[in-house]
Amino acid sequence: MIPDSMQTIRDNLDRVRRTISAAAQRTGRSAADVTLVAVTKYAEMESARALVNLGVVTLGESRPQQLVDRSSQLPNEIEWHLIGHLQRNKVRPVLQVATLIHSIDSMRLLERVNQIAQEIGITPRVLLEVNVSGEDVKDGFSAEDLLSAADQLASFEHARICGLMTMAPFSEDPESARPVFRRLRELQMELKPKLAGTHELKELSMGMSGDFHVAVEEGATLVRIGRTLYEGLDRPDKS
Repeated sequence: MIPDSMQTIRDNLDRVRRTISAAAQRTGRSAADVTLVAVTKYAEMESARALVNLGVVTLGESRPQQLVDRSSQLPNEIEWHLIGHLQRNKVRPVLQVATLIHSIDSMRLLERVNQIAQEIGITPRVLLEVNVSGEDVKDGFSAEDLLSAADQLASFEHARICGLMTMAPFSEDPESARPVFRRLRELQMELKPKLAGTHELKELSMGMSGDFHVAVEEGATLVRIGRTLYEGLDRPDKS
């Protein structure tokens, strides 16, 4: 990577970290409570390597095959998160690589993950994707279905349900995402006692490049940032 590009990514990363810190402080939280998931979906490998060289240890991929491929090209200490849709026939290879799967969007998929995890002797960490906004174009559980399925969720022994994930509707105004993020936090509080003793719903994955400061203010523990990290590159990545 040419020096100017490396400096651009460094500057972008510093700006993102400062924004996370300021948003956390506004609500009495610490920046250490929030994990930056650097999304490399459209990023070139040299950009992904630059982020790693700058101390980013958590990378997010939307495509299962790209996650598997890239995990073999970067250091072993990287934590790989799958943030995009997971098909049931891709579960096995993803479980062998991913530290956290953000996108468990149906009971059938959770059952498959639980089954494969038992077969290969691991306990993967997963998040349940919730379609808080109710948009037809988005995958995920509805809030009502998730609450009514609490007993069934508690029965899964081979997958650790660590929290919830959502995506807010696209908008030029970050504030429009606040009710969605707030509802996910409320849902977390409603579901926690129902799963007490079986699963700890500590994580909230919400917020992307356009609205992550609002997400942090509303309690996000994981923010998924792509495009903002690559702004200003000569060959800008589209994440």
